[in-house]
Amino acid sequence: MDSFDAGAGGILRQPKAVWATAGASVVAFMGIGLVDPILPSIAQGLRATPSQVSLLFTSYFLITAVAMLLTGFVSSRIGGRRTLLVGLAFVVVFAGLAGTSGSVGQLVGFRAGWGLGNALFVSTALAVIVGAAAGGSAAAILLYESALGLGMACGPLLGALLGNASWRYPFFGTATLMAIGFLCIAVFLKEQPKPARKTSILDPIKALGHGGLASAAVSAFFYNYTFFTVLAFTPFVLNMTPYRSGAVFFAWGLLLAVFSVIVAPRMQKRFGSLKVLGGSLALLAVDVLVLGYGDHTTAVVCTILSGAFIGVNNTVYTELALGVSDAPRPVASAGYNFVRWFAAAAAPYFAPKIEEWTDIHVPFVVAAVTAVLGAVVVLVRRRALTHEAEELQPRHATEDGVGVFAN
Repeated sequence: MDSFDAGAGGILRQPKAVWATAGASVVAFMGIGLVDPILPSIAQGLRATPSQVSLLFTSYFLITAVAMLLTGFVSSRIGGRRTLLVGLAFVVVFAGLAGTSGSVGQLVGFRAGWGLGNALFVSTALAVIVGAAAGGSAAAILLYESALGLGMACGPLLGALLGNASWRYPFFGTATLMAIGFLCIAVFLKEQPKPARKTSILDPIKALGHGGLASAAVSAFFYNYTFFTVLAFTPFVLNMTPYRSGAVFFAWGLLLAVFSVIVAPRMQKRFGSLKVLGGSLALLAVDVLVLGYGDHTTAVVCTILSGAFIGVNNTVYTELALGVSDAPRPVASAGYNFVRWFAAAAAPYFAPKIEEWTDIHVPFVVAAVTAVLGAVVVLVRRRALTHEAEELQPRHATEDGVGVFAN
C-alpha cells in the first residue's frame, strides 16, 4: 500500500497539536464500543430488557445521523478548533451524567447528548489533523485511521475493565479522558483557517441527488444494519462476563483496524473497489448466519472474524462514497453518512425486538439478508458507482472529509 508505506516514515514526527487531536480521537472512537461488554450489566443494574438497553446505541446514532447535517454548518462558521472543543465539552458533560443515571430512560437520553458531541468532534478531527500535520496528508490520515482502529479495539476493553466493578465506571472514565483531551486541544491546537465558503444544512441532502452517491449511501445503509446487529446484539447472545466479552470485542477491533488500514487498500489495488466490496459483503452475510446458528464457541469465533469484513467494508465504502460524486468531499461525506447512520440506530432496536417476536436466530438471518441487499445494490448500480471507483487511490478520498467511523 503506497500511502501506508509513505505515511509510516513520517507518522511519528508530528507537532503536539496533532498528537493532542489524535489522542482525543482514540477516546472518541472508544465511546462507540465502550458499552458492548457491559450491556448485560446495565440491563441487570437498571432492571431493563435487552431491547430497552439497546436504545443506548439507537439514541446515540440517531442523533449522530441528524448531526451530520449540522457539523459542516457549524465548523464552517466557528472554525475547526472551536468545533472540536464544543464537541468534547458535550461528551464530557453527557458521559459523566450517563454514569449517574437512575433509569434506562435517563441513560438513553444522556447517551443521545453524547452522540451529538461525538459527531461534532469526529467529523472535524481528520480535517484538523490533516491541516496541522507534518509530512503530508498520507501520514496524517494514517495516524487518524490508526487512532480509529485503536479506539475501536480499546473501547470494549476499557468497558470491561471498569465495568467489572460497576457499569457506571466506564462512563465516568470516558468523561475524565475526554476532559484531558479537551485541555490538550485547548493548549496545543491553534485555530484553523475557516473554509472560504460556508456550508448550508441542506448541502448534504442536495449532494444525494447524485446517483452514484445515493447508491453508495443506500448500500451502506443495508450494510450498517448488519454491522450494528453484530456490535449491539451479539453481547446478549454471547452472555459472557464483562472481561470475556471485552476480550472478544478487543480481538474484533484489532481485526477491524488491521483490515481497514492495511488489508483493504491492498485488495482494492489488486481487485478494484466494487469487487472487494461485493465479496466482503457476501462473506459477512455468511459469517453472521453461522454466528446465529452455531454453538457458543462458533459464535465467539464468528464475532471476532466479522471484524475483518467490517474493516474492509468501512474503508471501501468511505472511499467509494467520497470519490464517486463531484460534490465537495465534506458535503458528500455528510450526505452519505446521514443516510447510513440511520441503520446504525435501527439495528440495535429491531434486533432484540425481532428476537422477542420470533427466536434468537432470526435477527442474524435478517442481518445476513441486509448484507446481501447491500451487495445487490452494488451489483445493480455498478455503472453509477464505477466513476473513479476502480481507479480510486486508497486513503486519498478521505483527505477533505472524515474517516471510516468519523464521517
